Amino acid sequence: MRAVIMNTFGSPDVLHESEVPDAPAPGPGQVTVRIEAVSVNPVDNQVRSGSKGDELTVPLPMILGWDLSGRVEATGPGADRFAVGDPVVGMSAQAGTGLGTWAERVTIGEDLLAPAPHSLGLREAAALPLAALSVYQPFARLPLPPGGTILVTGGVGALGGYALQLARLRGWHAAALVRAKDTDLARELGAQEVHTSVEEARRAGGYDVVFETAGIPDAIKAVKDGGRLVTVVPTVVPPAERGITPEISFVEQDGRALEALVGLVDSKDLTVRVGTVHPFARAAEAVRAFENGGIRGKVLLVPTAHDGTADRP
Repeated sequence: MRAVIMNTFGSPDVLHESEVPDAPAPGPGQVTVRIEAVSVNPVDNQVRSGSKGDELTVPLPMILGWDLSGRVEATGPGADRFAVGDPVVGMSAQAGTGLGTWAERVTIGEDLLAPAPHSLGLREAAALPLAALSVYQPFARLPLPPGGTILVTGGVGALGGYALQLARLRGWHAAALVRAKDTDLARELGAQEVHTSVEEARRAGGYDVVFETAGIPDAIKAVKDGGRLVTVVPTVVPPAERGITPEISFVEQDGRALEALVGLVDSKDLTVRVGTVHPFARAAEAVRAFENGGIRGKVLLVPTAHDGTADRP
């Protein structure tokens, strides 16, 4: 099968499409998924660059990728949640499991999958898992009642956009910290207040929670004394102050939570945004554009053999 691999750590140029051994036959509780699309996430860039080298047990050459959408192609013993042909989405924590998704087929535990949204194209569904779970899981742990206030940094990014929508569904009063050009989009995604600088957010401030998705440590200044700052950017954590101890949230594999998110997509309560779509053969180019920023929506990769809408959402 074809996959996007890297033989060494470095810039996006180390990524290339290559022939690799086919995915193994599914074992107990596993299924093999024929990939429709995968997505690019910041963690993929961290692994590729070598900045996570001390945490990895994955040997080179390596297949990156956490997200997937596709159809079940084979089922293993005891795997009964899905039948052959079923459309699914899922997430594999590649840095820990060694199972990367940027390939034509992936054999994965069925407990890490959910039925794909029926209201969304299967390709677009690959934009959901990691980003939405990265918000859904810490929000489920926040003891914030309806009417509580939350500031989301990077409010129009992949995670920030989901955060604004999920905050609204929980009845929280959501504010966004974004660039000036993104204020209208932030409001479309559910922000009831929009700020374009940390100082502006601080003056409005006294938020119960800051949810930090953009690597802006000064955003802690907008938290009320004794409030909470939750960050998904473990490389940029502010020091504790005023009774606020920053908390780092790491996403976890969870097919059942993903199924709940799929339900929100199908009920039109959660919007999935796709920015660009690229074939595996142009993975380096796609990742370089992702690193440069400014893309509104997820960057997807698709097996080169069926890339008919490459570069378009």
